[in-house]
Amino acid sequence: MTEVLLIGLRVIQYAAAAMVLGVPAFMLYSHAAMAGVRPRWAEILTLSAAAVLLVATLAALVAQTAVMAGSMAEAVKPETLGFVISGTGLGAAYVVRAALALLALLLALALRGDVLWRSLIVPAVLIAASFAWTGHGGATEGAWRWPHLAADIVHALAALIWIGALAAFVVLARRRHGADGSAEALAAALVGFANVGAVAVAVLVLSGLVNAWVLVGPDGLQAAPRTPWGLLLAAKLAAFAGMVTLAVLHRYRLAPRLSAAGASAAPHLARLRRTLAVEFALGLIVLGLVAVMGLLPPPAAL
Repeated sequence: MTEVLLIGLRVIQYAAAAMVLGVPAFMLYSHAAMAGVRPRWAEILTLSAAAVLLVATLAALVAQTAVMAGSMAEAVKPETLGFVISGTGLGAAYVVRAALALLALLLALALRGDVLWRSLIVPAVLIAASFAWTGHGGATEGAWRWPHLAADIVHALAALIWIGALAAFVVLARRRHGADGSAEALAAALVGFANVGAVAVAVLVLSGLVNAWVLVGPDGLQAAPRTPWGLLLAAKLAAFAGMVTLAVLHRYRLAPRLSAAGASAAPHLARLRRTLAVEFALGLIVLGLVAVMGLLPPPAAL
């Protein structure tokens, strides 16, 4: 039961971190498209995500301690928590993530607009990097330790930037058409996201190959489809392929149609709302699969 709780908290952390990193990044690289759109929705989304990340990280630290100690009653003892925090890299990573989430929350409370987005980038990048130390990357030893950690970090950065951008797109698509130019901004931002999205996909593929080499390896390639970890990896790859397909559809068909529709944009906007929601849902499914995979032994460890 504690492991199920930990998986849920991992998913929440991933999703919240995607907003804390992806939304500010989106507001910066889509600055021209967002010029006519009031940024309050993005500020509220980022603030809420930072608060959720802080609470979920602290709760996950306790849940992780319970898994390691054998019971929740043991986990809440100060001496047990203190040992995990000071004596393990896993515990230290949770504390660093919580501190960074608190910093992001304070920045979101104190700052507005472009100043906020720029101020959040560094702590948000460090938050994404911290996930490498609470996954398989943090447990790798030997010659592949640092290459695997580096691959895990850039993998997390690319994934969270993409999923965070999708959250922004979903919110923009749900705003009242014509209220502040959000439909036009949505179309322009989707087109403008093409380069960022292409880089994200390339980074995810390349870093994913490094991770697969370490976690599966040539010896475990045949056995992988028969392991729970391997089956989850196949599901993750299928969801990723669906996200890429929808991203291409948005960039080359739906966004140009919305941009050219003018006063008759409502049907195109409605379809875009649905497909963006599906792509975002696939992203959340990927995060859920990663959360489970992080607690299972990969084929190379069997």
